[in-house]
Amino acid sequence: MIPYPTWLGSGDNAWQMTAATLVGLMSIPALAVLYGGLVQKKWAMNTMMMVFCTFCLTLITWVLWAYKMGFGTPLISSFVGDPRTILGAGALQGQANIPLLNGLMPNFKLPQSSVAYFQFVFAAITPILFIGSVLGRISFRVWVIFVPLWITFAYAVNAFLLWGGGYWAQKGALDFSGGYVIHLAAGVSGFTAAAIVGPRLKKDRERAIPNNLLFVAVGAGILWLGWNGFNGGDPYFASADAAAAVVNTNLATAVSMMVWIFMDMFLSKEKKPTFLGGLNGMICGLVGITPAAGYVNGLGVIVIGVIPCVIVWVAWYTLPKYVWPFNKVDDALGVVYTHGIAGLVGGLMVGLLADPNMIEYLGVGKNSSVSGAGLFYGHPHQLLVQFLAAVTIIVWDALVTAAILFTLKYVFRMKLRLSEEEMEIGDVAVHGEEAYPSDTLISVTAQAAPAPAPAPADKDRPGVGSADGEPAARTP
Repeated sequence: MIPYPTWLGSGDNAWQMTAATLVGLMSIPALAVLYGGLVQKKWAMNTMMMVFCTFCLTLITWVLWAYKMGFGTPLISSFVGDPRTILGAGALQGQANIPLLNGLMPNFKLPQSSVAYFQFVFAAITPILFIGSVLGRISFRVWVIFVPLWITFAYAVNAFLLWGGGYWAQKGALDFSGGYVIHLAAGVSGFTAAAIVGPRLKKDRERAIPNNLLFVAVGAGILWLGWNGFNGGDPYFASADAAAAVVNTNLATAVSMMVWIFMDMFLSKEKKPTFLGGLNGMICGLVGITPAAGYVNGLGVIVIGVIPCVIVWVAWYTLPKYVWPFNKVDDALGVVYTHGIAGLVGGLMVGLLADPNMIEYLGVGKNSSVSGAGLFYGHPHQLLVQFLAAVTIIVWDALVTAAILFTLKYVFRMKLRLSEEEMEIGDVAVHGEEAYPSDTLISVTAQAAPAPAPAPADKDRPGVGSADGEPAARTP
């Protein structure tokens, strides 16, 4: 007897499952802890509940129909795949196959289950990311209905267009690990949802103080190192390109984090470095390099570590004050900036910096190697393709997010927002539990005594949220 089918590469499969687990850790516990520490303590349990439930709902949706919509045979031309389950023995243990990519990449040395799970953790983290836009007011019941619908009509379409061999893949658009499919989509959808659901309570926006910065640091660290699987797993092989993508990911992140910190030290009003500012820079680096990780050389990596971070830093401090609609939408943790704008800029920079000498798959015989070439390497058309693919994601995801929420609100008569009383109390009102319980339940004390007056917001301190369109105070 033998343990492996003849087509399976045990090393590739071991790395793929490891990479998928690293990406899964970015959601649970990393984002659960990071977001749970960033919010006010009255919302810590609600935040963690939403993260864990989103992970569950996405997996159920994924295996029942959504995976094949993103990576199966075409259903509607080159726009979306045919929804089918992956529950049978053949679907789990058979050789992986993405029909429209046959002949365009090496044959998989992986079972379908490895590819399906790897792509699931990517799907799950996307709505988990934009939970950060609507914290502190969206109805939990609405959210658990919204997630499967969004995965079906937004994410699966994004994945098919760019990764499943669909329209933009056929036009040559490059998105190594999800700068568009994940981060731009999360930024756009989160911002749209925040605009439709409405803002948090005024006093919560004015005093949006993290409840546990040590938890934030733990979540941020797991998120950073988990990104090794995020970008390193995307070639589907334990290859030289995968190793380069891991190094590129960490270098861009290190550069970007320090750029934000230095900008805070020398250009902000207070001239002080802060951990939360560094965290924003870290995320900008991770997101900015994601669409480019296996396509750019080390010099391109450093440029990507600088440019998206600088653009997001400027946007963070100017758009919420002066530019519509950013000055009207309460994006609680600033997802549209650190994910939406950073993902967009990173994707466009692929069109400039993709190096044809960074080879993803080596050509054999008459087959040419697979790589990308940007404007600076003699291929200006790549920038146009990157731009048009981004516009497609922005328009489609905004429309789908709005359509789902308006349908739930006006057709099914669901209240998108929690009541004023529930928003005042928080976790105890919504879930009957709290992260930091005391002898007297917060619900009792909230009803028995008036809430303390909110302290003035220090709106020039760098944080990870926005209040009335301005950066929220995030330090005690």
